[in-house]
Amino acid sequence: MSDQHLAGRAALVTGAASGIGRAVAARLEDAGMSVLAVDLQPDPDGPGSPFQANLIEPAANAAAVAAALARFGRLDLVVPNAGVQHVAPVEEFPEERWQSIVALLLTSPFLLAKHAWPALREADSGRFVAIASVHGLVASPFKAAYVSAKHGLIGLIKTLALEGADAGITAVAVCPGYVRTPLVEKQIADQARVHGLPEEDVLEQVILAPHAVKQLIEPAEVADVVAFLAGPSGRAFTGVPVTMDQGWSAR
Repeated sequence: MSDQHLAGRAALVTGAASGIGRAVAARLEDAGMSVLAVDLQPDPDGPGSPFQANLIEPAANAAAVAAALARFGRLDLVVPNAGVQHVAPVEEFPEERWQSIVALLLTSPFLLAKHAWPALREADSGRFVAIASVHGLVASPFKAAYVSAKHGLIGLIKTLALEGADAGITAVAVCPGYVRTPLVEKQIADQARVHGLPEEDVLEQVILAPHAVKQLIEPAEVADVVAFLAGPSGRAFTGVPVTMDQGWSAR
């Protein structure tokens, strides 16, 4: 896909200060897109135009869409990526953590779609590309909220694809396995605790265990997939998970 098809368009990317979101924002900006880089703690030196928002709060999602439209005058692509994790057995899982994870991983994408829909309808081939996870397709123990929210996100994507079809809007969920991000690195201590392992054994025995290919995915690889889906070659992908999981779901 030639990046010329993305030049002059505008995107909103959440969780853009680090990890996958930062890589996506940088990739899209390099392709000539204007990018609103939304984060709880945005990096003023990072890619895109920074915008601070706590997307757990409903009004912040509407504000992010409004900011993108105010700055760029259009919105062609929304990439809900912001994420958080908590690892604990269900009987010990804090209710407030359940609520905050579902709010960020599922309710926020719904609200971004709701408020961005008129602009995406006006765009030439509007795109909604959510960063889900292979955990939207399979489960792992001790991640009740994350797995439930990612499964729900894929359901949302299917609904958005059907609603957007007549307006030329596509909706896709990118579903990577484990990616080399701060979110994964922060899990190691909790994974060691719940599995009864030394921290140095977690990467091999827990994180990479379901991967057929025993490697972490790089954020830039996910960003390239998003850029592809945002361009004309991605127009036939809608209402589906696009899985890049190192063979995890082949089992």
